[in-house]
Amino acid sequence: MMKLTERKYIKEKSSRPLSGVVLFLLMAIPLFSFAQQTQVNAEIDTSEIKIGEQILYSIQVETDSSNLVVFPEGDSFSPLEIVESFKADTTRLEDRFRLIKEYSLTQFDSGSYVIPQQKVLINDREFLTDSMLVEVADVAVDTTRQKMYPIKPSVEVPGSFKIPSWIWWLLVILVLAGLVFYLYRRKQKKEAEKELPPYEQVILELQQLDNSSLLEQREVKEYYSQLTFSARKYLDREVYDRALESTTSELIAYLELNKNAGKLKLDEKTIRDLKVILSRADLAKFANSRPDVITAKADRSRVGDIIEEVKTSKPEPSEEEIRKDEAYREARERKKKQRRVVIAAVLTSLLLIGAIGAFIISKGFDEVRDSLLGHPTKELLEGEWIRSEYGDPSVMITTPEVLVRKELELPEETRQMMLGSETFVYGSPVSNFYTALTTVKFSGETDFDLERSVDGIYTMLEQQGARNIIMKEEEFSTLSGVEGIRIFGTLEIEDPVTGRAVTNAYEILNFVENSGFEQIMVIHNEGDTYAEEISKRIIDSVEFNKDSN
Repeated sequence: MMKLTERKYIKEKSSRPLSGVVLFLLMAIPLFSFAQQTQVNAEIDTSEIKIGEQILYSIQVETDSSNLVVFPEGDSFSPLEIVESFKADTTRLEDRFRLIKEYSLTQFDSGSYVIPQQKVLINDREFLTDSMLVEVADVAVDTTRQKMYPIKPSVEVPGSFKIPSWIWWLLVILVLAGLVFYLYRRKQKKEAEKELPPYEQVILELQQLDNSSLLEQREVKEYYSQLTFSARKYLDREVYDRALESTTSELIAYLELNKNAGKLKLDEKTIRDLKVILSRADLAKFANSRPDVITAKADRSRVGDIIEEVKTSKPEPSEEEIRKDEAYREARERKKKQRRVVIAAVLTSLLLIGAIGAFIISKGFDEVRDSLLGHPTKELLEGEWIRSEYGDPSVMITTPEVLVRKELELPEETRQMMLGSETFVYGSPVSNFYTALTTVKFSGETDFDLERSVDGIYTMLEQQGARNIIMKEEEFSTLSGVEGIRIFGTLEIEDPVTGRAVTNAYEILNFVENSGFEQIMVIHNEGDTYAEEISKRIIDSVEFNKDSN
């Protein structure tokens, strides 16, 4: 019984591994088949580059035409940077596809870098490429042969056309000023329109009220408002000049007082009826009372009768009253004219202040001030510039004004070496801008020491009255490649009028070219931005005629 049990156990145990192997083989068949059908390879065109050069990294996939392939993107190539990811190239091979995806990679630091394994997804299954080592080398620079130059200043690149901000500010100010002026003129036009005489005006307004549909629309409150306003306005112009702002009781009291004094020939019933109508209108306007349409029409008819009675009861004005009334009207017209002049002046001032403010915001206070009040170097900068040749050997230069020939004292040692010299200047060293151009023609093959001549510049500046001279020196090259020495810095010159020391900036270019010595000097007030731009334009414009002898 024990043996049978043991044999059964052994049989069962030996049968399990066989079923596991069969199951594994059955599962591996489709995977092995898929792997045989799909191939993923990666390569690079080079493993050694210099800083900034590019590597072409390509991934090649061969797979069934029904499979979906997803290539890597993003930062998966770090530490190398992707310069460009090219579109995948697809080739059909019977029932299969060959896809080639290329990437342009680079690195800007020297060293050894590893391109990590890249993940390619094919029908949600991952395939990994091999990692690759890349060497990035420095760019060798031979400083013994390659001359080192200072860092060039930044160059302003003109952008695309853009409407300046000050134009928008000015446009807003003009629109607002135009709107204010339009409203003012509209009001002025209404005031200037000649109003009808009091009686004709009230009759016209009552007729317009009759033609309205206020009663049909049951707008009784508005109807009574217009009715009583027309009546009060007539009384204001003909009887009592405060009828519009008076209460009903005040107006009635005034009418009764003038009636009792004999100034108005009105019946008691007329005044009483007017009081009733005005009181009913007050109730309609302020107490939400709603008189019926028949009552409203009756009140309208009675107001017309009252207007007629007031017209006939008012005595003719005397000559003195007519003169006073005329003088009053003339005084009122003068006040209106004065008020119009004041308003126009205020509007003009606001417009000017707004325009100047907009210019200051967009251009800056100094430029607006200089544009309005004037600035000598700004006028030079914005004037018509002249390009001309000066001296022998000739120098081409562009200046805001023509340079004038002038005799210049030269050392005797220099005079012995030269055939002649010429000097052309504009302004003077004590003015706000000064420029001078000097050319010296040597006799024969003279070995002129440019460095030695530069050493004498300090003495030359002192002779012209300069003090506290700070000198800096650097090599200079014109746009055509002519090399020279640039001396620049600051100095102080005493103002002959005030006696105060003025700090100036200066630049002096020195060349030995075409068997001669050429010197271009520019001196201007330190901090004058217009003069600085003039100086830069002059210095940048210097050129030489290579054909001169």
